[in-house]
Amino acid sequence: MFTLGPIGFATPWLLLALIALPVLWFLLRAVPPAPIRRRFPGVALLLGLKDDEAETDRTPWWLLLLRMLAVGLAIVAFAGPILNPEARVAGSGPLLVVVDGSWADARDWPRRVEKAGALVAEAGAEGRPVALLRLTDAPEALTFQTAEAWTGRVAALEPQPWTPAMEPWAGTLPEGRFETVWLSDGLDHPGRGALLDALQGRGTVRVIESPRPVLALHPARFDAGKVVLAASRMPAADALQLEVLARGPDPSGIERELARLPLAFAAGEARAEATLDLPPELRNRITRFELAAGRTAGAVSLADDSLKRRKVALIGAGPDQEGLQLLSPLHYLRQALEPVAELIEGSLSDVVLANPDVVVLADVARLTQGESDALTEWVEEGGLLLRFAGPRLAASDISRFEEDPLLPVRLREGGRTVGGAMSWGEPKALAPFAEGSPFYGLVAPPDVVVRAQVLAQPDPQLAERTIAALEDGTPLVTRKALGDGQVVLVHVTANAEWSSLPLSGLFVQMLERLAVSTRAALPGAADLAGQTWVPEELLDAYGQSQDAGEMGGVAGEVLAEAISGGPTLALPPGLYAGEDRRVALNVMGPETKLLPADWPPSVPVEGLERPEAQALKGAFLTAALALLLLDVLAALWVAGRLSGLRRGVALLALALLPLAPEARAQDAMPDDALALEATTAVVLAHVLTGDAKVDDIAQAGLLGLGDKLWQRTSVEPQLPIGVDIERDELAFFPFLYWPVTADQPTPSAKAYDKLNQYLRTGGMILFDTRDADVAGYGATTPEGQALQRIAAGLDVPPLEQMPPDHVLTRTFYLLHDFPGRHPRGPIWVEAAPMAEAEAPEGMPFRNLNDGVTPVVIGGNDWAAAWAVDDGGVPLLPVGRGMAGEQQREIAWRFGINLIMHVLTGNYKSDQVHVPALLERLGQ
Repeated sequence: MFTLGPIGFATPWLLLALIALPVLWFLLRAVPPAPIRRRFPGVALLLGLKDDEAETDRTPWWLLLLRMLAVGLAIVAFAGPILNPEARVAGSGPLLVVVDGSWADARDWPRRVEKAGALVAEAGAEGRPVALLRLTDAPEALTFQTAEAWTGRVAALEPQPWTPAMEPWAGTLPEGRFETVWLSDGLDHPGRGALLDALQGRGTVRVIESPRPVLALHPARFDAGKVVLAASRMPAADALQLEVLARGPDPSGIERELARLPLAFAAGEARAEATLDLPPELRNRITRFELAAGRTAGAVSLADDSLKRRKVALIGAGPDQEGLQLLSPLHYLRQALEPVAELIEGSLSDVVLANPDVVVLADVARLTQGESDALTEWVEEGGLLLRFAGPRLAASDISRFEEDPLLPVRLREGGRTVGGAMSWGEPKALAPFAEGSPFYGLVAPPDVVVRAQVLAQPDPQLAERTIAALEDGTPLVTRKALGDGQVVLVHVTANAEWSSLPLSGLFVQMLERLAVSTRAALPGAADLAGQTWVPEELLDAYGQSQDAGEMGGVAGEVLAEAISGGPTLALPPGLYAGEDRRVALNVMGPETKLLPADWPPSVPVEGLERPEAQALKGAFLTAALALLLLDVLAALWVAGRLSGLRRGVALLALALLPLAPEARAQDAMPDDALALEATTAVVLAHVLTGDAKVDDIAQAGLLGLGDKLWQRTSVEPQLPIGVDIERDELAFFPFLYWPVTADQPTPSAKAYDKLNQYLRTGGMILFDTRDADVAGYGATTPEGQALQRIAAGLDVPPLEQMPPDHVLTRTFYLLHDFPGRHPRGPIWVEAAPMAEAEAPEGMPFRNLNDGVTPVVIGGNDWAAAWAVDDGGVPLLPVGRGMAGEQQREIAWRFGINLIMHVLTGNYKSDQVHVPALLERLGQ
């Protein structure tokens, strides 16, 4: 193919005809021929006269240029001009297509598969054998086969959620010379250099990379009572603003977005961090964090028990006295910890056997030798012992002369009382928390005072072990490390007898900072060793959860190695359960870095995304035709045959001549323009069917529905857009209206991939067969058969006819019927789980389809009932008289309910369950 800048020519030899243009110039100048001059004296009598019609003696130069330009455009058109043609380099010998196939490839996997398929097809057209290598597979010997043998396998390829092991593949390459095209994910994986050297030793290597950035999310960590989230990107370019979503079940068990956190990358920075401060009740529900801009396994961080509820053992000095709960040393601890932790009560020997995360001793002074040994061993293995003082501890001689292993400091005898009738001082307030304290940043309310406390003996290590103090400098909370665990002593009681601290919100915050309700860190190798960990949930390369199937358990040592080095083919990312906790294996580790692949100068690197090739033959022929029409008018004008009314009529005809059929604005809209228009506001969209009449009614219907949304709700949609499911991106639109026609073509595999991804990620499609006047959905109408054919490739959940208590009946208006142009066709929505088959006691509705149903199917022809013209006047009649207008009003209300359901999800369903929600929250 001959190329000239960004334009190529399919048949460039036709351009040789342009050489004849100078000859055409002289031929055109000879017509009409120049007149022969003869001198005649009588001509003097005609001087001063003017003829109404004049004829030129030769063709003007500008008319000659116009005709030559028209001919030249026609010649160029027949030469087959193509804008941005794909450059094809003819090769020879076998072709090896290498695909990384990692989680980073998932960000643009359809384009990679399309490119790999094009390479295989091109090699097949040249008669070259082909082999395809996905580096995330287990290494095996490669065999070159015909391109036809690989065509189906290329389309079925999927990325994997782990990093490829490249070096072992170097030993499996076939002998002999072959060309390699490497579709790289852009990251520098271990062993890449060794594999590249092996490939270059067998022939030329060409690399294709995507310019899109790689985004990844590191595991969340808990620090100072808050969740710290870190993300990385490659390359580190301009400043970038992202959002991190925290997901988990709501009180009814439905997976929801629980929080959203902005995260900003500074210019030139590859890593960014943000802090998420959530109430413990909400934080304990989080199951995963994910980047809103990334749909890969690397952009997802599963949350394990490091952020979940912990087992806390509460042990008091004696049994609670009936009727004296407020005096119980454990009452305030129960109130503070019950919402966020699993509480265990019993004897110390029993609770230690349950292996709790935290043991709380409230005014417990004496321990038996067996209890002391068991508790010491438990703390040294990583436990947290939290002790509160009280009259028993103050009166005992524990840790008087020698420091007790289970107390952080030595204690004075008797303690101290302030602010009482027999004391010399006033109650003491808390001093500001020092910078090195875990309580740093908390603000002590002025009404929190201490009236009595146990005092610590002066000691060189006292200042180091003091993490909270009173305003006079005496320690309030002390702490020391014991083995892998720690011992903490609060020098006041756990009830309000010695201080007002347990009555304040600061008490709960201090417990949170001490990690009483949250694990302090990720598990180490020693924590995992010696156990078998069973996978509960796995991630695919796109970051979607999937069932672990029959995958067996893995040894703790293997899991620990994967956590530090990353998931592998044998151990994919997911959530693994042990004896007493669950551990998340994420793609990204806490300190994993995204490094760009560094290719040597001998390896050419191409971009994966390139401008789409466009044929320009039609445009050139249209321009040539326009110039020829202009030439006709110009020739008539030069000949003096255009004057008066005839000239005006001819010019008007030229101006009104339709040179090309009218195109829809969105058909010629570039992808960037479509994205900008669709994301600056809420935009409703309809699927283009190819039937101009149906598409126009769908456009007018969504325009009318948008007007009603503007008038009656806070939703302010912009003008609707028609989308081509084969070409346009669907993720920009929360809602698609799909009018089904009998002759609508079946979507391609690429379109089905986009539609299924759209349905899985929260989009809704309203399928309208428009045949409810003939038969209900599922009958053998042409439109119903077309819907069955189209839906065969969609990932549609089980359906049922809309029940009367579905959330769609009450998202904005209370509705019982859902008419369109036809009044009473059945409507099908996602079927409710069996667990929701009965309504909870005392509730007016079942908790049915609490989420957004991905599809709604019916045949009531809603667009025809919604349709209005530019002035807001209904376009099509509905029913008869006032009954018809009432039917149109109900149709509009159904449309408003539908859009509000898409945008708000379970909002109305939650409203009718407010009593149950308040009861669960303990309000």
